[in-house]
Amino acid sequence: MLAETAARAAWQNEVYQELMHAAAFPEVLALANKTGWDDDFSRQRDKLLANGMAQVVTAARKEMDDAESIRNSALRCAATKPEPGCKIIQRYQYMVLRGVPKEIVFAQMLLGFEAASSDPRFVGLNLVQPEDWYVPKRDFQLHMRMLQYLHGVYPKVHIALHAGELVQGDVPPEELSFHIRSSVEIGNAERIGHGVSVMYETQPRELLRELAQRNVLIEICLTSNATILGVQGNRHPLHEYIRAGVPVALATDDEGVSRSDMTQEYLRGVVDQNLSYTQLKKMARTSLEHAFISGASLWSDARNFTPVRECKSDLSRPQMRSEQCQNFLRKNEKANLQWTLESQLLTFESQPWPLAEASPHAPRQ
Repeated sequence: MLAETAARAAWQNEVYQELMHAAAFPEVLALANKTGWDDDFSRQRDKLLANGMAQVVTAARKEMDDAESIRNSALRCAATKPEPGCKIIQRYQYMVLRGVPKEIVFAQMLLGFEAASSDPRFVGLNLVQPEDWYVPKRDFQLHMRMLQYLHGVYPKVHIALHAGELVQGDVPPEELSFHIRSSVEIGNAERIGHGVSVMYETQPRELLRELAQRNVLIEICLTSNATILGVQGNRHPLHEYIRAGVPVALATDDEGVSRSDMTQEYLRGVVDQNLSYTQLKKMARTSLEHAFISGASLWSDARNFTPVRECKSDLSRPQMRSEQCQNFLRKNEKANLQWTLESQLLTFESQPWPLAEASPHAPRQ
């Protein structure tokens, strides 16, 4: 799986991926079942830690060690001429299945927070499985309170949540009114996946302003939203987010399920949402700006993409970086990836592009 996604990413000139993975799920399931449930989150955490959470974290790290070894072997990363996929930086969000009993959900969350605190490859956690299923719907606010508590214990661990992947008819009307807001205000989400139901939330304009002020990224999954929810064209809230100044980026949701890739998402952005090249470029930059990878940003002002002082005069000539810029990039993995993207954009834009041909529907002269 890692090798396939890395190879596909390299083929499309990507530089970084955050993949969701439920490492050591059998082990955390057994631990949760052995521990049972306590309504006091602090006592529940203590019991899980006492009953063997450290061993489960070790199992999760070993699982990723093995997976990365298989990936590197499949891509021949140690060979003289490795596959292009070897250049892709892959990190992982711990994937919490939320359609299971509460003791299992909490144990998975704790595993995600513990793993992200001890292994830099785990950059955060996320909740998956449909919001309109019975258990995720019934326990939604409980899950948000779990995250609120654990965020207080592990404040440096990043949280991204799938929320608002809903349409009328999937859930009772009142369920459309709070999932995105609760994910941000209670669950402490820094990024929201989908966010399709935003205009059905209570006071949606106020919520949009709040998302912009909090700098919460919305991961827009156009193919997934069209195929799963039937939402596309002007029914999609993408332009509401853009008009409100909320950061947005395109995402595939799940390549394996949607049979999508980033090229298709950008194409759909143009064809279905009438996005300009400037907007697509901003989304690509914004995606890396909000990535959970470590290090400082290349941008001192990410809304206007103003470079940091160390590299301010270097971006127009990426092959001739100053020593102070090189030192800054060496120390900051995020900035280094952003520099790579800027170099790719400069190369792309400097090509001698032909003028666009007239539309086949236009009158011929």
